[in-house]
Amino acid sequence: MNWQQITEKLVSWIRDRVAAAGSRGVVVGLSGGLDSSVAAVLCHHAFPQDMLVLILPCHSSDEDVLHALMVADQFSIPARTVALDDTYDTLLKVLPDDIVAAEVSRLAQANLKARLRMLTLYNFANRLNYMVVGSSNRDELSIGYFTKYGDGGVDIMPLGNLLKGQVKELAQFFGIPQAIINKPPSAGLWEGQTDEGELGLSYNELDRYLASGEASGALKKRIESMIAASRHKRQPPPIADL
Repeated sequence: MNWQQITEKLVSWIRDRVAAAGSRGVVVGLSGGLDSSVAAVLCHHAFPQDMLVLILPCHSSDEDVLHALMVADQFSIPARTVALDDTYDTLLKVLPDDIVAAEVSRLAQANLKARLRMLTLYNFANRLNYMVVGSSNRDELSIGYFTKYGDGGVDIMPLGNLLKGQVKELAQFFGIPQAIINKPPSAGLWEGQTDEGELGLSYNELDRYLASGEASGALKKRIESMIAASRHKRQPPPIADL
């Protein structure tokens, strides 16, 4: 793929969307992972003077914070760090954790982190008249691997038609640090969590299915089930007919 042309097309698309909304720039949550790093650099191409990345640790790994700072420094992107650990802990103290199984409770708590980040991003966006840019790729959107009204709660998604492998290629084109490109994809939801471990399939397998429809019988059934179960996450709330 011609990544220079794709970059120019996406940069133009971002600018057009921001202009159509009457906004003047963009804010991006920078996690230190591959997708958000690519989204941040792409947005910096679009709005070198009117963008901000927010680094929002919430009991996050030191490595992820270091990688986020590394990207902001390498590409001279304005960055602010807002630690959400105490806010998250305060919420956990007032929210019940004895009404469901521990595994379900852990997922609910992980989603709370994503929703706290969404609140923070929109607070800055509202104050600056910026739009919130998401970093979800085609793989994540297709199977619903995002938190509804969390990392899925954004204004625009410039990477939404790129497969995970294509995002990695774009990262190489941009010169994203190799340590970020090579580390196992993770939403940082809990210690040791990885995307592929949680999903039970690899991004290579998912890329192949989304690009060609090809997969083994069991894998194809699993992916199609995930796509169907997450359909509500990709659509606006249904409105009852009268």
